Amino acid sequence: MFARSTLFVAVAALFAVASADQCNTGSIQCCNSVHDSKSSALSGLFNLLGINAGDVTGQVGVTCSPISAVGVGGDSCNASPVCCENNNFNGLVALGCVPISLSL
Repeated sequence: MFARSTLFVAVAALFAVASADQCNTGSIQCCNSVHDSKSSALSGLFNLLGINAGDVTGQVGVTCSPISAVGVGGDSCNASPVCCENNNFNGLVALGCVPISLSL
Protein backbone atom coordinates (compact mmCIF):
# COMPACT_ATOMS: atom_id res chain seq x y z
CA MET A 1 0.00 0.00 0.00
CA PHE A 2 2.82 2.41 0.90
CA ALA A 3 4.58 1.70 -2.40
CA ARG A 4 1.43 2.51 -4.38
CA SER A 5 0.90 5.85 -2.64
CA THR A 6 4.57 6.77 -3.06
CA LEU A 7 4.40 5.87 -6.75
CA PHE A 8 1.21 7.93 -7.16
CA VAL A 9 2.84 11.01 -5.55
CA ALA A 10 5.93 10.63 -7.75
CA VAL A 11 3.86 10.31 -10.94
CA ALA A 12 1.65 13.27 -9.97
CA ALA A 13 4.75 15.40 -9.36
CA LEU A 14 6.17 14.46 -12.76
CA PHE A 15 2.92 15.44 -14.48
CA ALA A 16 2.87 18.76 -12.63
CA VAL A 17 6.42 19.50 -13.75
CA ALA A 18 5.65 18.42 -17.32
CA SER A 19 2.61 20.68 -17.42
CA ALA A 20 4.57 23.62 -16.03
CA ASP A 21 7.28 23.06 -18.67
CA GLN A 22 4.67 23.66 -21.38
CA CYS A 23 4.85 27.34 -20.48
CA ASN A 24 8.36 28.65 -21.00
CA THR A 25 7.45 32.13 -22.29
CA GLY A 26 5.33 33.37 -19.39
CA SER A 27 2.99 32.24 -16.66
CA ILE A 28 0.13 29.80 -16.97
CA GLN A 29 -3.17 31.67 -17.04
CA CYS A 30 -6.80 30.61 -16.75
CA CYS A 31 -8.86 32.84 -19.05
CA ASN A 32 -12.63 33.11 -19.34
CA SER A 33 -12.27 33.25 -23.12
CA VAL A 34 -9.53 33.08 -25.74
CA HIS A 35 -9.72 34.80 -29.14
CA ASP A 36 -7.61 35.08 -32.26
CA SER A 37 -5.54 38.26 -32.03
CA LYS A 38 -7.04 39.48 -35.32
CA SER A 39 -10.63 39.17 -34.07
CA SER A 40 -12.66 42.32 -34.60
CA ALA A 41 -14.29 41.69 -31.21
CA LEU A 42 -11.03 42.75 -29.55
CA SER A 43 -10.49 46.02 -31.41
CA GLY A 44 -12.37 48.18 -28.87
CA LEU A 45 -10.52 46.57 -25.97
CA PHE A 46 -7.17 47.06 -27.71
CA ASN A 47 -7.99 50.74 -28.34
CA LEU A 48 -9.01 51.24 -24.71
CA LEU A 49 -5.75 49.74 -23.45
CA GLY A 50 -3.56 51.45 -26.07
CA ILE A 51 -2.50 48.16 -27.66
CA ASN A 52 -1.47 48.23 -31.32
CA ALA A 53 -3.45 45.29 -32.73
CA GLY A 54 -0.93 44.92 -35.57
CA ASP A 55 1.78 44.03 -33.03
CA VAL A 56 -0.24 41.24 -31.40
CA THR A 57 0.23 37.67 -32.60
CA GLY A 58 -1.21 34.38 -31.47
CA GLN A 59 -4.25 34.24 -29.29
CA VAL A 60 -5.52 36.70 -26.69
CA GLY A 61 -6.90 35.63 -23.34
CA VAL A 62 -9.65 37.76 -21.82
CA THR A 63 -10.36 38.02 -18.08
CA CYS A 64 -7.44 35.89 -16.93
CA SER A 65 -6.02 34.85 -13.60
CA PRO A 66 -2.71 33.11 -12.90
CA ILE A 67 -2.45 29.46 -11.99
CA SER A 68 0.45 29.24 -9.53
CA ALA A 69 1.35 25.53 -9.44
CA VAL A 70 -0.42 22.99 -11.58
CA GLY A 71 -1.54 19.98 -9.62
CA VAL A 72 -0.57 21.50 -6.27
CA GLY A 73 -2.94 23.02 -3.75
CA GLY A 74 -6.10 22.49 -5.77
CA ASP A 75 -5.41 25.02 -8.55
CA SER A 76 -7.66 24.28 -11.49
CA CYS A 77 -9.03 25.95 -14.56
CA ASN A 78 -12.59 25.33 -15.70
CA ALA A 79 -12.26 27.76 -18.61
CA SER A 80 -9.27 28.08 -20.97
CA PRO A 81 -5.79 27.29 -19.64
CA VAL A 82 -3.15 29.11 -21.69
CA CYS A 83 0.49 30.13 -21.59
CA CYS A 84 0.89 33.83 -22.45
CA GLU A 85 3.88 36.05 -23.21
CA ASN A 86 2.43 39.35 -21.97
CA ASN A 87 0.22 39.51 -18.88
CA ASN A 88 0.76 43.20 -18.07
CA PHE A 89 -2.91 44.25 -18.17
CA ASN A 90 -4.05 43.14 -14.67
CA GLY A 91 -5.87 40.07 -15.98
CA LEU A 92 -8.09 41.98 -18.38
CA VAL A 93 -6.18 40.61 -21.36
CA ALA A 94 -3.14 38.39 -21.82
CA LEU A 95 -1.31 38.58 -25.15
CA GLY A 96 0.52 35.96 -27.19
CA CYS A 97 -1.31 33.01 -25.67
CA VAL A 98 -1.02 29.33 -26.56
CA PRO A 99 -3.55 26.79 -25.23
CA ILE A 100 -2.13 24.12 -22.92
CA SER A 101 -3.50 20.99 -21.31
CA LEU A 102 -3.68 20.65 -17.55
CA SER A 103 -4.94 17.07 -17.48
CA LEU A 104 -2.90 14.36 -15.79
